[in-house]
Amino acid sequence: MAERNQDRFRLLVKICQLYYEDGLNQLDIAKRLGISRPHVSRMLATAKSEGIVKISIHNPFSVEQELEKSLLSLFGIQDVLIVDSTDMNPDQLYSLLGRTCSPLIESVLRDGDHVGIMAGQTIASVAEELDYFASEGLQFVPLVGGWGSDGASWHANTNAMAFANKLKAKYSIIHAPAVVANEGTGTLLREEPEIAKVLHQAQNSRVAIVSIGDVSEQATMVKSGGFSPEMMRELKERGAVANLCASFLDANGQEIEFSQQNKMIGLSAWDLRAIPTVIGVAGGEQKIEAITAALRGKWIDILVTDTLAAREILSSYHNLK
Repeated sequence: MAERNQDRFRLLVKICQLYYEDGLNQLDIAKRLGISRPHVSRMLATAKSEGIVKISIHNPFSVEQELEKSLLSLFGIQDVLIVDSTDMNPDQLYSLLGRTCSPLIESVLRDGDHVGIMAGQTIASVAEELDYFASEGLQFVPLVGGWGSDGASWHANTNAMAFANKLKAKYSIIHAPAVVANEGTGTLLREEPEIAKVLHQAQNSRVAIVSIGDVSEQATMVKSGGFSPEMMRELKERGAVANLCASFLDANGQEIEFSQQNKMIGLSAWDLRAIPTVIGVAGGEQKIEAITAALRGKWIDILVTDTLAAREILSSYHNLK
């Protein structure tokens, strides 16, 4: 090696040791060696390009991230976060999805945001796992009325209140059920000033945090007593596989017509589409068809789900091709 090249190589190695091993920043190195900071930056870049420095990342999430890339490529949404659900029961999965969603919410929310909140145990777990972060002027708003008289701990109102309490923010409440006895009552309630005000706030949310419900006897709307067996039968006959706020989707992600639609108090899927950032949180085997429908219809911008659901969604999609 020529003497000049050897001196250059020695300097490259010294700068790399100071930066990567000793923890000095570029300005400290520049002062120590009597050179400019931009020159230090160029030398570090040269060291990487010439193979003097090789950076490897220990990534325990490589499997999940490959699934994320596949879903992003396939459905073209903004982002996907996937958690490992191996050997987990449903309660554990709720908590894990909630913990995964917590830092995402902190990164997405801005001061002054109106945030739409859906009903469901998954969304309740997100609120429970959420860590406090400083913010100003946040307002949490329910996206639908109450799903019946049972399950009040994960109604949209309760979930909105839980988020607000965690972040020391304000919240609104819809003083009405999600489903009423007849269309006339539904019309009157939607026009009632206080309810109309909250629905308007929900429509003007910048962020919505929603569950993706399946159409089954295990769904939140059924377990809470909001939907009768007859209503569920009609939905299934019409091909419904997913529930998104006050709307229902078929397997292709298209919103379906439903005879009880005017009895429902809450935002429709089309209202949801007008919200700039919609975060869908759902996982588990029973939600695979529902999540796929929401993705196909492009009703959500960011998906938080688990490895089991992600693999099955990808497998089912490719089998249909």
